Amino acid sequence: MSFLLGLTGSIGMGKSTAAAMFRDLGHPVWDADEAVHRLYAPGGAAVAKVASAFPGSWAHGGIDRAALKAALAKDPAGFPRLEAIVHPLVAADRAGFIARHADAPIVVLDIPLLYENGSEEGMDGVAVVSAPAEVQRARVMARPDMTPDAFAMILGRQMPDAEKRARADWIIPSVTLDGARGAIMDICHEIMAGRPHA
Repeated sequence: MSFLLGLTGSIGMGKSTAAAMFRDLGHPVWDADEAVHRLYAPGGAAVAKVASAFPGSWAHGGIDRAALKAALAKDPAGFPRLEAIVHPLVAADRAGFIARHADAPIVVLDIPLLYENGSEEGMDGVAVVSAPAEVQRARVMARPDMTPDAFAMILGRQMPDAEKRARADWIIPSVTLDGARGAIMDICHEIMAGRPHA
């Protein structure tokens, strides 16, 4: 049976880079954001329900993520409505991925809001990708479509990094690529050796 390793971290912490490093080591990685993209794409399982709940979010047979984001910015109370539609579909997608990779020693589940939505309950262990706040802010604000208000809204929906670190089984420091890679190799070695972190 696979060791289910939850991988999380706040925006700008380097989680996508860490996920790529796990893939490079041969471990299958399920990406929650990619699952949502598939569900929102033309023909995706979430399209009809999301379009009905958020008029104006439908475009070209799928969900226009920019329009949906704008609707949520105007009405943050819409987040629970959206989550009630999308979370069960994402959970089914994740379960299918785990089943398809049942022979893998480690299956990495890349979930940005892992702690926020209670997904840690289904994990055998959790690794949090982390960097100092000033590094995080510089990375995020370098994105071409990011504004200070948007960054503040995203941070407001995410558990503080210090709390994630306190709850994690492992911390992956992402200030340097070598530091992150070394921490990931140590985690994999510990799991493969059958001595998961207590």
